[in-house]
Amino acid sequence: MNYTIHQLRVFQSICKNKSITKASEELYLTQPAVSIQLKKLQDQFDIPLTEVIGRQLYITDFGMEIHRVSARILQEAESLKTTVDQYKGLLSGKISISVVSTGKYVMPYFLKQFSEAHPQVELRIDVTNKNAVVESLTKNETDFSLVSVLPENPPVEAVELMENELFLVSNSDRTISKKTFKPQDISELPIIFREKGSATRMVMKQFFSDHNINPEKSMELMSNEAVKQAVNAGLGVSIMPLIGLRNELKYGSLKIIPVKGLPIVTRWNLIYTKGKRLTPAASELLNFISSHKDEIVKDHFSWVEEVK
Repeated sequence: MNYTIHQLRVFQSICKNKSITKASEELYLTQPAVSIQLKKLQDQFDIPLTEVIGRQLYITDFGMEIHRVSARILQEAESLKTTVDQYKGLLSGKISISVVSTGKYVMPYFLKQFSEAHPQVELRIDVTNKNAVVESLTKNETDFSLVSVLPENPPVEAVELMENELFLVSNSDRTISKKTFKPQDISELPIIFREKGSATRMVMKQFFSDHNINPEKSMELMSNEAVKQAVNAGLGVSIMPLIGLRNELKYGSLKIIPVKGLPIVTRWNLIYTKGKRLTPAASELLNFISSHKDEIVKDHFSWVEEVK
């Protein structure tokens, strides 16, 4: 057989995404390039790896078996490269981190110094919602995840990084007649929720349930950025993580509405599954973050106290 490592990587992405288009986006390749690599791999087997029904691509049972074998081959190939680099005195390898959407305001600052010290280590960050983050851990598709609410399953180890405070936020033009809202007063305002599966939505819903808040008008949006833009446009108010509102609060386009019982305080945790064998690069990152987290928070997040 004449398969290449590149073909196997492309096939892994196709199996993961069940789509040529999504695989091309993930791999930063054109769709024709992905299709060509799939065809070259397929040409080496008499049994089909994929099939198309309607407009949907499916992986055959044989394809899934090749997917599992190729995953092991790619892992061994990566180990070979790491071994060579170790003999050269270099730390190398790939580290995959899945991050809940608001975590994109947090995680890069905990990676910057490590990345500068170890340029041979390839860091990949996948930004999604909490449900998808937990699923990637369960399937062992990621080394670490950044979450603000710890999952019940799978069992995880966690390194606490910093607090995550959530406030009721509106645009600066909204007139608030009361100096301090009672939680029940929120029912009078149009509410903007994050999508199902979001940790922010989960704690927001819990706060509403605890205080018998039943908004008369609400909408649901699919990302923290979308919620922020909707609030900024005056479509409603939302309970949002302070960490993602630095510029809006600084320049006055958004404002915090004081509410008794807020902020909701959760904690950002870097997690990984219990019993996971970390690569040398992943172990070094974990040690670095554990040792430097306090100074990173002080250097990059002291502004949080200033805007509240």
